[in-house]
Amino acid sequence: MRPRTLAEFAGQARLLEDGSPLRRMLEGGALSSLILWGPPGSGKTTLARLLASRGDAAFVAFSAVTEGVARVRAIIAEARERMAATGRGTILFCDEIHRFNKAQQDAFLPFVEEGVVFLVGATTENPSFEVIRPLLSRAPVLVLEPLSTGELTDILRRALEDGERGLGRSRDDVGAGVLDWIAGHADGDARRALGVLERAADLAGPGRAITREHARHAAQHRFSHFDKAGEEHYNTISALHKAVRGSDPDAALYWLARMLQGGQDPLYIVRRLVRMASEDIGLADPHALAVTLAGRDAFHFLGSPEGELALAEVVVYLSSAPKSNRLYRAWLDAGQAARQTPGAPVPLHLRNAPTDMMKQLGYGAGYQYDPDAPHGVAAQSYLPAELEGTRFYVAGTSGAERDVASRLERFRVLRARASPHGEERDSKPPPDSAT
Repeated sequence: MRPRTLAEFAGQARLLEDGSPLRRMLEGGALSSLILWGPPGSGKTTLARLLASRGDAAFVAFSAVTEGVARVRAIIAEARERMAATGRGTILFCDEIHRFNKAQQDAFLPFVEEGVVFLVGATTENPSFEVIRPLLSRAPVLVLEPLSTGELTDILRRALEDGERGLGRSRDDVGAGVLDWIAGHADGDARRALGVLERAADLAGPGRAITREHARHAAQHRFSHFDKAGEEHYNTISALHKAVRGSDPDAALYWLARMLQGGQDPLYIVRRLVRMASEDIGLADPHALAVTLAGRDAFHFLGSPEGELALAEVVVYLSSAPKSNRLYRAWLDAGQAARQTPGAPVPLHLRNAPTDMMKQLGYGAGYQYDPDAPHGVAAQSYLPAELEGTRFYVAGTSGAERDVASRLERFRVLRARASPHGEERDSKPPPDSAT
């Protein structure tokens, strides 16, 4: 049922709109190299074949999974001979181009640059990560989207009724809603949808209507769109992190389930949850970090799948906790200050003095032991001289951080009131908490 003409092609309306580069090439315009990036069953190979079917270019396909650079060189030699003998160009279709390493992808560059072949690469992985930059500059990326349920239903209906390449059945041979059900469970993949329809027809047998039960048995397991090392790995953990940050436990639980069902290492997820507890919640809820670590221990103790419930508890707790990134911002600012003042000396009164010589040099001189000072706060600075008075951490007003802000303000007031010798100018301490 692979489309033989552009009229039979379903989906990718944006790529094929009037005046688009791909549309112009398909309608007889000048060919150019390109990379087709999209999910399985979205039409990458079909579009490459349609480009070749214009008649003015030979189509040579190979897979980076099963063939290597030697095959590429042989194709290039044939393309040179073809150009010299007939004047026809060659479309070199490389399926799964991301499977080639960088050195192998380099082999394409001189021939694409010279115009010996028009390279059409197909990949399900993000070219930003998997395709070398020099090749991307010579072969622009066209992004294909998963097919919609309606587009898949139309494809299935044509396959059902087509007597030459399809099943050659009438619409009466399929139960109500069966094609829609198959299309919905194909997750945008036309190849998967057609495969399910074909297996369901085999299960039904000649002359019998295809029911939803046949389709359900034919579809079997529905796999998560997730990979443990590629772009979807980063996209999905990003979605989980942002759902937690946005205080949406329902979305957070969904993305957690997607990752676990996709085979992600649960301990990787726990490490990211620990980061969320510090980055997005911080001192607004100091218990968040402890709850997350307890979830890690519970998962270690129970294993999968029982321990996954502990991770779900952590995700809901973090999502519902008050949020503050003040600690995260303070850490970034402190790191920047440390990079800008890498040679700032430790003030003498803060230095350790384990020997007599160091004491004679003034190490530790003038240090005031805070617990012995009135109200436990001495009047001294703890930063290098060039950073004195700098504030990195400014507590917010969310959750428990209100109390942290109150305590820190009280310490600052006490430090300002104390004399240079540690004596208090005003014996009355400020209140412990802000009103």
